[in-house]
Amino acid sequence: MTALPGAVAIREVGPRDGLQAEEPASVGDRVRLIDALVAAGVRHIEAVSFVSPKAVPAMADAADVMAQVQRRSGVRWVALVPNVRGAELALAVRMSVDESLQAITGICALTGDIPVDGVVSCAFGSPYEGELAVADVVELGERVIEAGATSLTYADTTGMGTPRRVAELVSAAGVDIGFHFHDTRGTALVNAFVALEAGVTRFDASVGGLGGSPFAAGAAGNLATEDFVAMLDDLGVATPIDLETYLIASAVAAEVVGHPLPSRVALAGPRSRLAG
Repeated sequence: MTALPGAVAIREVGPRDGLQAEEPASVGDRVRLIDALVAAGVRHIEAVSFVSPKAVPAMADAADVMAQVQRRSGVRWVALVPNVRGAELALAVRMSVDESLQAITGICALTGDIPVDGVVSCAFGSPYEGELAVADVVELGERVIEAGATSLTYADTTGMGTPRRVAELVSAAGVDIGFHFHDTRGTALVNAFVALEAGVTRFDASVGGLGGSPFAAGAAGNLATEDFVAMLDDLGVATPIDLETYLIASAVAAEVVGHPLPSRVALAGPRSRLAG
């Protein structure tokens, strides 16, 4: 096996990407979930999205959520901000690429020293444009950095990525990138493994595999954090997350959304229980 990184950084996106496709949960339930995730060792968490509540009702009251979560030291808090005018422009979800880049430039000008992660959506194919050339995707990523973003994530928004395509993108873009995988076609975990083998160390994942997009037809859940951490633990790749404690948070997520989670590890339990 190719030498793997000693550790990876996981950005937990369940409270935002995971819940945005669900029926709206109360502020109290969202805070309870976030606090449980942080208690399990999550140190980088996308907690809310500042978009129009008309466009994404499940993400309403973002400021109230952030006011009530327990602010533990060492935790990086992230909010999704689609553009400078936030709520007003959230309804204009079909902005052109150039308009989106202008919005990123404006956001970066406002944030000052606060890090901004630019996300290239539909990196492995678009439901609107079909197949995308790797060179074009990499060029767009470079333009996002030029616009002022301090880091870059490629998102498989509708789950069109495959191991081969992930390897091709990493080969062209380098390993100083992050990935956000959806499991629409059952490839999220293997895609993450291919990126890991290539040397990528930044990944998004969602509690229970929850997720989806109200703006991208066919988008299904994200790479499940439990499944990813279980694989990383077995491979000896370090994360700050304690899997058993995380499964408590996963149970909270199931309570909040009111249905079973897609995660295999949430359903079957970790392999370590069998070994014990």
